[in-house]
Amino acid sequence: MSVRILALVGSLRAGSHNRQLAEAAVKHAPEGVDVELYEGLVEVPFYNEDIDVEGSVPAAAAAQLREAAGRADAFLLFSPEYNGTMPAVLKNAIDWLSRPYGAGALSGKPVAVVGTAFGQFGGVWAQDEARKAAGLAGGAVLEDVKLSIPGSVVRFAETHPADDAEVVASLTEVLAQVAQGAAAAA
Repeated sequence: MSVRILALVGSLRAGSHNRQLAEAAVKHAPEGVDVELYEGLVEVPFYNEDIDVEGSVPAAAAAQLREAAGRADAFLLFSPEYNGTMPAVLKNAIDWLSRPYGAGALSGKPVAVVGTAFGQFGGVWAQDEARKAAGLAGGAVLEDVKLSIPGSVVRFAETHPADDAEVVASLTEVLAQVAQGAAAAA
């Protein structure tokens, strides 16, 4: 049986380097690991308790995002850095997955955060914020599983992350560590 990892990308831009990094994770997932790249974050409304009511939760949040998260054994979040923190779309996904309180789809499941950014530190501030939010939402954050790739605009100007041997090796190790975390949690 395969370990199912749900990949959530914090950038909505079609040419996003973080999306490309997630595509590389799908392409280079080790044997026994299945990475699903979630495609619908753009449709998830901002979290609002008034609309998170049994029987009337918006389909994009409940039927798609929460169901995909419910099938996952673990999560891999890809975060760019927007003004020193994670993008709103990723925080919003974490908020939806934190509910219902104490029984959200993240509860007890391993979560790792990786990413790439233009700056010299590769988005570490944003990734730290995403780890914090995922942990508060109930996820079992894998604090030692990290990958921050700096200089994304230059590094990936002509090379897709899936074709960068160093990135692929690091990403494959991250996926193996997330899979180990999922196996230990099972």
